[in-house]
Amino acid sequence: MEKEKIKSTGLLQELNGVPENIRHIHLMGICGTGMSSLAGILREKGFSVTGSDGNIYPPVSTLLESLCIPLFEGYDPAHLYPNPDLVIVGNVITTDNPQAVELSNLKIPYLSFPQAIRHFAIKDKYPVVITGTHGKTTTSSLAAWILEKAGRYPGFMIGGIPLNFNVNFKIGKGPFFIIEGDEYDTAFFDKGPKFLHYNPKIAVLTSIEFDHADIYRDLDHVTQSFRRLVDLMSDKELLIANGDSMLVKKEVERAGCPVALYGFSENLPWRADDIRINKGLTRLTIKKEGRKYVELSTQLYGRHNISNILSAVVLSDFLEIPGEVLKEALMEFKGVKRRQEIVGEKYGILVLDDFAHHPTAVRETVTAVRERYEDRRLVAIFEPRSNSSRRRVFQKQYALSFDGADLVMIPEPPLMDKIPENERFSSKCLVEDLVKRGIRALYFSGTDQMIEEMTRESMKGDVFLFMSNGGFDNVPRRFLDRLEISGNDL
Repeated sequence: MEKEKIKSTGLLQELNGVPENIRHIHLMGICGTGMSSLAGILREKGFSVTGSDGNIYPPVSTLLESLCIPLFEGYDPAHLYPNPDLVIVGNVITTDNPQAVELSNLKIPYLSFPQAIRHFAIKDKYPVVITGTHGKTTTSSLAAWILEKAGRYPGFMIGGIPLNFNVNFKIGKGPFFIIEGDEYDTAFFDKGPKFLHYNPKIAVLTSIEFDHADIYRDLDHVTQSFRRLVDLMSDKELLIANGDSMLVKKEVERAGCPVALYGFSENLPWRADDIRINKGLTRLTIKKEGRKYVELSTQLYGRHNISNILSAVVLSDFLEIPGEVLKEALMEFKGVKRRQEIVGEKYGILVLDDFAHHPTAVRETVTAVRERYEDRRLVAIFEPRSNSSRRRVFQKQYALSFDGADLVMIPEPPLMDKIPENERFSSKCLVEDLVKRGIRALYFSGTDQMIEEMTRESMKGDVFLFMSNGGFDNVPRRFLDRLEISGNDL
């Protein structure tokens, strides 16, 4: 008999509460960045935790294994035996997922990821929610590190691994909890954005752009979600918003709470000035209401990262963190794994790994790396992997995102069979468009072929920038290994 799909009305209603005496919790889609953070928090709280995922790869898999959390490859219904006391369903899970179908048959209580966060992580805490299309991970990491240095010992859940902590979660002894507020939908049974579950006391809104073309129709549809967040804020809360975005400024005008605007524009209350790179550090002055507030030095670089720093400075001011602590924290902040992360350097060839996938993020990352390594040849390798980038919705925008690169390499996107044929992105067309704009670009049908060409192309002094929001077939490290083998020929 054909199995029925799990119905979208069957979530564990919070009105009924979470079952008592929970011991074993299973996470479906555990290798998502948020889900892995939650798994770590649950493990530290003493629960027995297991998880399943269809795509297990480092660094998340390595982190979970270090926490002694058993991982199951794929979604075999057998992984739900013996029955857990509670299941947390990630938004990667669809109604016809084999485990979801079995979950419905078994009548095991289940929660969405954001519901679980609210119950297990931020209940009785002071939530600081970082939202926006771009910059959430770096801003959350900055905020957590600044509070840590200030002795506030925050809890956090971050969609990446901050290098200062080397974990993407922490329960925290203090009252504050830093969390990324993702605009992506909650679960197959709840299509609202995740951030609506978090009830922020402070919210940061970094940007609003069209993304997640698999669930949002257009920019207005995306904006509606952020509008709902703004409308949730009460007069006792604070909204920190990017004043350089006209769309963000327009939306926060409706806020019923205090709003602190930041950015680069002259008329903003908080702004960055006198920005320069010196001896590998970015140095800048932060001004508040036109007057110097603090001078900072940081290992971060690029306009997008300075914007992230600004939002964290505004947060620090509101929480009355001393300027000297702020300066020390920014100087010591090491960044986040896969955000302009240095993977290694062999024979004078530098390899960077970055999570950029939206056209704006790709453009800002390429521009930042170009400015930071202005005297070196820049080779940009981009894998169109996200649900949006594998669709042609951004086909033309990507052609404008690589202007700082000397050479661009684009492989065939993975998992294209999951995208309707008439909606598919074309790597070949992108390469053609880049060539028309005078940028040398190469297309590859697979990563093995691409690594061979990268090795032939590489020269001492090159910077290879890899951009993908997935595992990218471990190409950055495979390339470094190949350089080691081929070193004498370079």
